Amino acid sequence: MKIIQAYKEAGKEWEYFQKKAMLKNPLVLVFGNRYLLEKSEVIDDIRKEFPYEDIVFGSTSGEIICCNVNDESISVTAIELENSSFIVKRENILDFDKNAKELGEALYEKMPKENLKHLFVLSEGSFVNGSSLINGLETNIDAKLSITGGMCGDDARFEKTLASYKENPKEGEVILIGFYGATLEVSYASFGGWIPFGPERIITKAEGNILYEIDGHPALDLYKKYLGDKSNELPQASLLYPLNVTPDGKKDPVVRTILNINNEDQSMILAGDAPVNSRVQLMMASVDGIAQGAQTAAKLAMNNRKSKPELALLVSCIGRKLVMNQRVEEEVEQVREVVGERVPMAGFYSYGEMAPFNGSTSCELHNQTMTLTLISE
Repeated sequence: MKIIQAYKEAGKEWEYFQKKAMLKNPLVLVFGNRYLLEKSEVIDDIRKEFPYEDIVFGSTSGEIICCNVNDESISVTAIELENSSFIVKRENILDFDKNAKELGEALYEKMPKENLKHLFVLSEGSFVNGSSLINGLETNIDAKLSITGGMCGDDARFEKTLASYKENPKEGEVILIGFYGATLEVSYASFGGWIPFGPERIITKAEGNILYEIDGHPALDLYKKYLGDKSNELPQASLLYPLNVTPDGKKDPVVRTILNINNEDQSMILAGDAPVNSRVQLMMASVDGIAQGAQTAAKLAMNNRKSKPELALLVSCIGRKLVMNQRVEEEVEQVREVVGERVPMAGFYSYGEMAPFNGSTSCELHNQTMTLTLISE
């Protein structure tokens, strides 16, 4: 595997982490600030610097490259696979009347299945229901096939996100990257480091990712009582106090970020599903706890690997970034210490992370986690 990485801040020159060189038919991952990705001159500059066909774009809430976390920048990771291969497919949620499950089914159907080892998803992040998208992708999936990935971001604005394959970045795109090859080894993990607090309650009314009632009371009203004065800062304040949701019949909880609120019906729009009869608690976090969570994720991803990873793809949550603030690079450094200092790292801060629980291949949508995908040939 040959990898070339570079990043660029507005008005500055490209900075490379490896010696600049031409690659043979690489997969090019471009993660960047949404405002920059909307500028045609920025896209033209990227295409000129990386004149390749298979370019995947995604907007972020912060770009991860090497051990750095950048804002208002463009980061590029070009990957030449030597003993394996990749295929990229795309669909747009607007062509499916915003039905993410149907899109997921259609997208997986387009992907050739022979020798398929792993799927990486880069999805629109502002109105795609990530849980439904995963359900669609897994409707007819081989039980041995794993899925990881993330939802695009837009800093803490939550206005719109952009993604694309080959074309210029646009709204509504969901990108699916398939990795193929007998020698390919992919491991993954997801972990948070957040702490539940307060009483455990029951979700009594919800539809998909819209939460209406907890213990028979309006969900938003109950949430505001917990936040106190911070409720005036909603929905941004909710990134610091997500929900710990354990669906009925399942032992492993998932964390759900509140993306938006509706004061009229006192509901909360979550980044993923929160089914009726789920147990729910509020969560909080410390900087040290989040950094430790990233280290735990890295250790889980490294468990039982046969070979050293050649690439680490990191998808972390905007909520973690807001809590850590100036110390945000600490969680990336924790990952680097575990996976190895010479392993190239690339990724972004997201509106939702996708990965199976440890020991499983069934994918889940997570919020507030550090999610890792480690790849080697």
